[in-house]
Amino acid sequence: MSASARTRVLISGASIAGPALAHWLGRYGFEVTVVELAPALRGGGQNVDFRGPTHLTVLERMGVLEELRTLDTGGSPITFVDQDGRRLLHLPADFAGGELEIPRGELARLLYRHSESRAEYVFGDSVEALEQTPSGVRVAFRHGAPREFDLVIGADGLHSTVRRLAFGPEQRYVRHLGYYAATWQLPNDGGLPTDGTALNVPGRLMSVGADHRDPTRAGAFCLFASPELRYDRHDPGQQKALVRQAFAGLGRWVPDLLRSLDAAPELYFDSISRADVPSWSTGRIALLGDAACGATIGGMGTGTAVVAAYVLAGELALADGDHRAAFARYEELLRGYARGCQKGGDRTGPFLAPRTRAGLRLRNGLLNRRWVLDRMLALGKQVSSVELPDYRALLSAVG
Repeated sequence: MSASARTRVLISGASIAGPALAHWLGRYGFEVTVVELAPALRGGGQNVDFRGPTHLTVLERMGVLEELRTLDTGGSPITFVDQDGRRLLHLPADFAGGELEIPRGELARLLYRHSESRAEYVFGDSVEALEQTPSGVRVAFRHGAPREFDLVIGADGLHSTVRRLAFGPEQRYVRHLGYYAATWQLPNDGGLPTDGTALNVPGRLMSVGADHRDPTRAGAFCLFASPELRYDRHDPGQQKALVRQAFAGLGRWVPDLLRSLDAAPELYFDSISRADVPSWSTGRIALLGDAACGATIGGMGTGTAVVAAYVLAGELALADGDHRAAFARYEELLRGYARGCQKGGDRTGPFLAPRTRAGLRLRNGLLNRRWVLDRMLALGKQVSSVELPDYRALLSAVG
């Protein structure tokens, strides 16, 4: 029996990174448990995209690429207008959506389906305490009985509980970048622009677009400049109030979108921030995805998380029980790559909602030139590329 088959791994988080890692670890024979605070898989959220050969190669090796192509939105073009409806800028679908754009909820469901037969999923619970021992990690849960695992992986996002418990307070690692973003779903009753139109004024953007798969639904996305706010991340009422306050006074379709918040089944609301952790592991505990190197929007976080899950699982299988060597190699291979991707997140807020009229004019003047867009697309593909290890021989050995 290989060391992998005897290794019990707890993954905290069942969004994207967690199920992607569970998929690979399960294929290598690890005994995997995934714990998720939400009572079920979370739907909704902004569309996510994959760019360049690195992302697509990992998806192909996972065996999900062709299925994902059936969910491809084709990209989401955006037309920016001012309060008088004058067109300021148009970004084509390939700029916004990369080679493959998927609704975040659909991607989460697909990764769950591809991993659930190889992993135990526990919803409605979360990690409360971690105690490392010479032989493992004792884990206390909010609701379930304590258990012991050989390894614990924090794939629980920018506000990671595992990172807080094992590495220290969030404020050590997460830096606010000066903006907040929100997205929610609403009925498409014909009274709203649904072609990806965004009202853009200094420091604020509010967009709405039709659901590509269900024309009776639409999605709203907003972003606004703000110093760091204090609010309860688990209270949608507080978050909706902050969105209404930020966009009060804007006209056109904005009041209708704000009214739709009352009936929104789910609201995603968070700061645009980035996480920088000096070391992605401590002992038997490691971080993955946004918990280690997050950038809320624009930092290719989904693609980075899927690539990182592939590498982390492969290195753990290759190390055959030596988690220290695996964690060190995982970070060595990916830290520079992740930092390069994160830089895009640093620029997202100022790009989508420059704080001044002069900033808006400068952005619009540059990006209304197609060659500038093409150059930015090429740079995005370059940043999202890294030389991938090939672990397929390990899978063949597992059988």
